[in-house]
Amino acid sequence: MQFTLNGAPATVDAHPLKRLLDVLREDCRLTGTKEGCGEGECGACTVLLNGEIVCSCLVPVAQAEHGEVVTIEGLGEDHPLQRHFMNEAGAQCGICTPGMIVAATTLGPDPTLDEIREALAGNLCRCTGYEAIYRAVWRASAERRSAGGEGRRAGEGGAT
Repeated sequence: MQFTLNGAPATVDAHPLKRLLDVLREDCRLTGTKEGCGEGECGACTVLLNGEIVCSCLVPVAQAEHGEVVTIEGLGEDHPLQRHFMNEAGAQCGICTPGMIVAATTLGPDPTLDEIREALAGNLCRCTGYEAIYRAVWRASAERRSAGGEGRRAGEGGAT
């Protein structure tokens, strides 16, 4: 299987029906993407596949063939969302955090609270409640606005 992973070419020798989640964690050694439920209900395994949010526990790696996959590692450690999740205590146990952050990258630079809730609706958190998470996403968006963020969404010219 060949695809672009976090901006770099990747080739893995995996059965086409192997879950993308397992390929990322086992074959590519990118353990930031977590498995929560294994049924596509919790969002812990959220990645971007060709710019779209997917639960990697439900996606066979064959669907990524010649496509583009972005994981939490692909956003970089200095991404505003990661920083604000830490500052606002939006991350506690850490299982849901990578999926929440990846899902939030699809938001434009000036989301409403309803848009933030909608973007994160497929991601469940059992530790923090959601207020700290929503606040972290809003503050990261505010940082992008003040820095002149052009409103580009992840998958459209790179994660912003």
